Amino acid sequence: MRTLRVLLSLLATWPAFSADRDYNGRWDITTATGERAWWLELTGVGTTNPAGKFVSAYGGDLNRIDTIIVQNGELHFTILAPRPDPARPRKANQPPARNSLFVARLIGGKLEGALELEGSDRPPTKWTGVRAPVIKDKDDGTWKRGQPIALFNGKDLTGWKALNPAVPLTWTVQDGVLRNAPPTSDILSEQKFWNFELHVDFRIVEHSNSGIGLRGRYEIQILDDYGKPPNSHGAGALYSRIVPAVNASKPVGEWQSYDIRLVGRDLTVVFNGKKVLDKVEIEGLTAIATNSDEAEPGPFIVQGDHSYVEIKSFAVTPLIH
Repeated sequence: MRTLRVLLSLLATWPAFSADRDYNGRWDITTATGERAWWLELTGVGTTNPAGKFVSAYGGDLNRIDTIIVQNGELHFTILAPRPDPARPRKANQPPARNSLFVARLIGGKLEGALELEGSDRPPTKWTGVRAPVIKDKDDGTWKRGQPIALFNGKDLTGWKALNPAVPLTWTVQDGVLRNAPPTSDILSEQKFWNFELHVDFRIVEHSNSGIGLRGRYEIQILDDYGKPPNSHGAGALYSRIVPAVNASKPVGEWQSYDIRLVGRDLTVVFNGKKVLDKVEIEGLTAIATNSDEAEPGPFIVQGDHSYVEIKSFAVTPLIH
């Protein structure tokens, strides 16, 4: 009799667990405030071992989700604020880090949710998530090079625009070199691309921190980190996601180069002549993402809001079948 009661109890809860599992998968997120796109991956929801990853809760990082529960069909997950770092004390005017509290429901196949910062009087941020697309294109040797396109003409900003029009655009061209003067906006190419090869020659100064956004969604980091071990935030990395095989950075003040190949989600990066990422899979958006529609072509971004960077050439070759 006891066995029958247990079985009936399990059968009664099965539809709920089954519905809970519908939250699993990868989600591309757009916020109602127009902030840069977010990304969410959930696994094991509807089991005793749910897990998740999120971009971007803190500083654009790929964060591990700390708690995940479903109550009455509603998804709740939390990312705890990072612990204070004694080596990097908080500035006087810097607000304290707060736990991020997320809530969402599945409505018409989409996630409709809100983010609230615990203990903050800031109103919740509403957001909508759609399932990340399956991209079938593979870097399988069948792609042919099209006609190269010089996106930087060596004279002016033709073909580029401010990512944030509300911020003064202080990029200039001198002696054939494009350079920024922070604070300023990132710049965005007016043309959009899908599969391509990209060659960029760039130069940085001490403490520089910049990046190149691919399709307006995936950042290859530029950083002053010569001689340091490779890491997911270092030069040549797919930012906060994939560590380069080696740190191929040169000292500041020297011209450096990226040769980047992107087909579907397959990414290869040659940094100063050394292959640092070899057909790695891009799982999803990084914090530079300007929109969440991963199935569509997108622009290039040159990050200029952090610190100084110079560009001497920026040439893209579309890849076609």
